[in-house]
Amino acid sequence: MNFNLNFYNNKKVFITGHTGFKGSWLCKMLTKQGAIVTGYSKGSKKKYSLYDIANISQNISSVFGDIRDYKTLKAAFDIAQPEIVFHLAAQPLVRDSYKNPVYTYDTNVMGTVNILECVRTSSCVKSFLNITTDKVYLNKEWVWSYRENEELNGYDPYSNSKSCSELVTQSYKNSFFSDGHVAISTARAGNVIGGGDFANDRIIPDCIRAAIKHENVIVRNPYSIRPYQHVLEPLYVYLMIAAMQYQEKDYADCYNVGPDNIDCFQTGDLVELFVNKWGEGMKWINQSENGPHEANFLKLDCSKLKDTFGWKPHWNLEVAIEKVIEWSKCWINNGNVRACMDREIEEFLEL
Repeated sequence: MNFNLNFYNNKKVFITGHTGFKGSWLCKMLTKQGAIVTGYSKGSKKKYSLYDIANISQNISSVFGDIRDYKTLKAAFDIAQPEIVFHLAAQPLVRDSYKNPVYTYDTNVMGTVNILECVRTSSCVKSFLNITTDKVYLNKEWVWSYRENEELNGYDPYSNSKSCSELVTQSYKNSFFSDGHVAISTARAGNVIGGGDFANDRIIPDCIRAAIKHENVIVRNPYSIRPYQHVLEPLYVYLMIAAMQYQEKDYADCYNVGPDNIDCFQTGDLVELFVNKWGEGMKWINQSENGPHEANFLKLDCSKLKDTFGWKPHWNLEVAIEKVIEWSKCWINNGNVRACMDREIEEFLEL
């Protein structure tokens, strides 16, 4: 299926978590296609933010509020009158969820309830997509890839809260949208990398920070295996799912979104690829921190997505790393990061 993003021209789109890494790239993709975008987010307290660096706000309507604050969220939603909703707002880090589990559950579970309540009490929405994670599955750390019908039971508070978010979405779908007047799907994505990710405790941002400081990259679990993909890969899929179910409700479902098995890398191999591409004598070292539990092995079976939409990944991991480095060096050298993002999006869509 050759999906054309021109579908989004003049469509009203509402995005929660729009100031985050994924959200900023999603806003950029949509505004390039002429979408009318409203974002809702509490903003970022990080030193660096892709949303600010790329001046994403100049092309969208932005509302700052907490996803847990239903009243403020509903007011923004009612003004926007969206046709399509992407729910990305979340506490997204495993290690942070151990530090603050109550906030993690409150944000990831009740945040989902709140946005679904906005959809339920509106008459404008035709398509809703909840973006979760590959970590929603009960991870038995076996060699087989997880399919959409596997048990949902994430181990840590972050993963488990996202499992709950999936269940909340299915409950609302069954209870309030069974007639199909709103198409509702969830997308379970693997690990993403890309320019402008400044999160703590993520391996590629750690690599970038080490490169800037001319330090060795510290890798705490080099043998863990994850499905890595460039951020444009899942975003394109999200846009495709939301558009296709907007036009044909039978597409509404839950979907795994990940790379081919060839791009399920050990973390150490990923970092080795990065330092070789970056150059400048970069190195990495294995240094365990004896931190909280994190899964060692996780892969997704994306056959359903491929069979349903005829989709396949655009960029392999080597190209994805090259694009991360391209953006990062552009930013470090005070280049035009907006133009760099536009160029990468255009190159991605040409394939």
